[in-house]
Amino acid sequence: MSRAHTNTAARALVASLSIAVVACAPPLQTVREDRTDLPVPSLTPEQLTRFRRGDELFERPFRASQGLGPVYVRSACASCHEGDGRGPGAVERMVVLTPEGAIARDQHTLLPYGSVARPEFVAPATRGVLAPDDPSVFRSLRVGPAVFGRGYIEAVDERELERVAREQSQRAGPVRGRVPRLGDGRVGRFGVKARIATLREFVADALRGDMGLTSSVFATEVTNPEGITDDQRVGIDVDDEQLDALALYVAAIDLPRREAPSPIGASLFERARCADCHTPSLATRTDYPLAALAGRAANLYTDLLLHDMGDALADHVAEGAAGGRDWRTAPLIGLRFHRSLMHDGHARTVAEAISAHEGARSEANESVAAYRALSADEQRSLERFVLGL
Repeated sequence: MSRAHTNTAARALVASLSIAVVACAPPLQTVREDRTDLPVPSLTPEQLTRFRRGDELFERPFRASQGLGPVYVRSACASCHEGDGRGPGAVERMVVLTPEGAIARDQHTLLPYGSVARPEFVAPATRGVLAPDDPSVFRSLRVGPAVFGRGYIEAVDERELERVAREQSQRAGPVRGRVPRLGDGRVGRFGVKARIATLREFVADALRGDMGLTSSVFATEVTNPEGITDDQRVGIDVDDEQLDALALYVAAIDLPRREAPSPIGASLFERARCADCHTPSLATRTDYPLAALAGRAANLYTDLLLHDMGDALADHVAEGAAGGRDWRTAPLIGLRFHRSLMHDGHARTVAEAISAHEGARSEANESVAAYRALSADEQRSLERFVLGL
């Protein structure tokens, strides 16, 4: 048989098999839309324009000529928060410890360029910032959080946090959340230790800290090994129009669509005492600039308070009002988009994340015990509930 005849026969056989497979295959299922980059409703035309501009900037990789560097972690917001804000990405934090485990007072001698590793660099820099090879330097990761729903966090009424903290202090048990009051009197809301009060500052901090992009909020370059005080874009790298667009974008990304929560799952969430810290709902202030978020219940599943999570989770970093064992309660919204859980991403499942809350001096020990007291079926129901938030 000739090669041409063989190829013709083969193509005929493939075609007949393809027809048979299509005929026997089940009908295609409609893929459920589950987007994480939709704006909250009721934006004004001007706000919607800024939202789209912020979306564009969030995805853009910056170049050295646009102010990137001189040392940095990633070149785009989306590099740490992939998929329109879903994450992940990671930043390495460092702290110097004494042999007794306390934070050393002279840590600047080993960390002269700060507590964040910035391994990437562009000219005129010739090297980045790496963790020193010293046994007294404690290193920990912080994964990039999802950024949807952040406007709800900013909108929560400060009196709500005070109310929740007061109620926790009056209940039996170890849970004693603290309002993360910063040195200037404002309440910290952003960052895993609630060290930043507003989204505009949070965005500006990330631009400079992770990408080396200065703004009117943080106008100086980060400390670097060569003492470079400016980069290839002289002066401010990101103007106020760009900063405001990014801040509006992050504030206005709506919560992902979610199914109605299971009453059984919600009941188990309460029984396991998860709701002691992961408060299902907090009221927002009535004067928040985005009308869609003002004067409503924000179902974030966090109390936005600082809690002592014990020795096992300690990263020994003091930030804002938080000490080395303190963490702000993480919102549980949209966990189905996360590839890993906990501040450093070491937990791969909800069950692992719950177990990670246990440790010496952790406020969550009783909650972990309550979860383990559930039957296997109840535990799975609770885990499904959490993943559906």
